[in-house]
Amino acid sequence: MTIQTLKLPSLALALLLAAGSAFTQTAAPAPSSPAKKELVARIIKLQQPSIESLARQLAEQPAAQLLSRAGAALPSRVAADKREAVAKEIQADAKKYADEAVPLVRARALKLAPTTVGSVLETKLSEEELTQVVALLESPAYKKYMELTDDMQNALLEKLVADTRGTIEPKVKALEASIGKRLGLPATPPAK
Repeated sequence: MTIQTLKLPSLALALLLAAGSAFTQTAAPAPSSPAKKELVARIIKLQQPSIESLARQLAEQPAAQLLSRAGAALPSRVAADKREAVAKEIQADAKKYADEAVPLVRARALKLAPTTVGSVLETKLSEEELTQVVALLESPAYKKYMELTDDMQNALLEKLVADTRGTIEPKVKALEASIGKRLGLPATPPAK
């Protein structure tokens, strides 16, 4: 199981617009019209992938933390000849948990979105502002931009790793040696 990178730029954008609007508006928003409710529903529909991603991250987070703790405990709790098998069993348990938990949390998030995110949008943004947000989220340029998110992140990560490898790898090795020493593990000879 892997934890996906949280990608919520459009949901964050909508919520930032809502927050910013709350600070700039002096009058209370007008009562909600059917048109305003429809715009909010469109925004929530457009944000469904972001809401689902947030739900997935929330549901998978406990399993990821438990897997991390299990990985740390495995060497001291399980005989060396059984570690790989136990690790696979633990990973299978975590996958089973995720397979059960993610759909539940995702369904609940989608159900709650109209009364939570929708409520914020409806009370904090005017109909005109909601129209602008919908136009932004539906614009071909924004859709294309969002499709490039993975490419942009990968390009940055590739360059960042290349630029920092020489500085970070010695620090990681020093940390690894320090932890190994504290755990009483034999020192790993330097790679040639």
